[in-house]
Amino acid sequence: MKIAVVFDTPYPTWGSEDHLRQLQKEVAAWSREEPEMEYQVANALIECGHEVRLLGARDDLSGVMEGLEAFHPDLVFNAAESFRGDANLDYLIPAFLESGGWPYTGSTPLGLLVTRNKAMSKKVLAWHGIRVPGFVTFRPGERVARVPDLEFPLIIKPLQSDASQGIAQASVVKDLESLSERVTFVQERFQQPAIVEEYVEGRELYVSMLGNGDGLELLPVTEMVFDKVTRPEERIATRSAKWDESYRERKGIRNVFARRIAKAARERLESVCRTAYRALWLRDYARLDVRLTPAGELWFIEANANPFISWGHDMANAAQKAGMSYNEFIERIVREALSRHDET
Repeated sequence: MKIAVVFDTPYPTWGSEDHLRQLQKEVAAWSREEPEMEYQVANALIECGHEVRLLGARDDLSGVMEGLEAFHPDLVFNAAESFRGDANLDYLIPAFLESGGWPYTGSTPLGLLVTRNKAMSKKVLAWHGIRVPGFVTFRPGERVARVPDLEFPLIIKPLQSDASQGIAQASVVKDLESLSERVTFVQERFQQPAIVEEYVEGRELYVSMLGNGDGLELLPVTEMVFDKVTRPEERIATRSAKWDESYRERKGIRNVFARRIAKAARERLESVCRTAYRALWLRDYARLDVRLTPAGELWFIEANANPFISWGHDMANAAQKAGMSYNEFIERIVREALSRHDET
């Protein structure tokens, strides 16, 4: 098939051939440094026998439009994580693809918008009977005048950021003064609202999901574990805990396939995830973050409609655990998108 890989790039003047040369360079050096995700995806598609065109976007989409009109792809693989360097604008890429009538992989603009807004997604899922932490939001400039009707400890996050941006040990607070300071920090540092949630003690579980409709598959669950002794409120997925390898090593933090989960909790996990996937308008693939308490209660934390799918990371690892090579995992996403498109 002819597949165009569309992605965000810091090189606005590069054409498809420039990106192909960069792909070849990065893939050749893979043993020393991990290639960019879009190049891994494109390389997998090429190895699967597809004709691939790499189309990068930075400040506008005119070049992408010209490339699509010249290439006439059977499918667009949406590997964009942002637009104009802003992750909050990632929904504009699928919106653009829909406006042109090009079939593409992944979730719709609606799915991206709803899941990025942590308060909105929690309200939707609470309506569907899914347990979510109590929360309040504070818009930019709105100060914390009193303790909200929530139980301490509380955790404060940017309302619309992903990849644990803005989450640190200081995000968990136990009094009004610390709460007020952290809310103000989030508002000013990230120029967006802050969401304040009741902190849920429990196991940090990541559920990767692949497919659509009756064929929706839950991949083996990943868990973030803390090998060294820490207080419960320190066991949170901060940005450092997720992405800083030296910090992870010092703190004994690892992402592993989940330890044993009781049968009743596993059944509830599958039910919650399937309901959430449909309620949040997710498609083809996504990842849900949940917490499992010592009492066996399952709490939805957030969803990622556009998760990181590079080789060696959580979702690709879960696919490998389920029996798929990296190439087969990327091909599965392609097949899911095509099947869904053919049904519409």
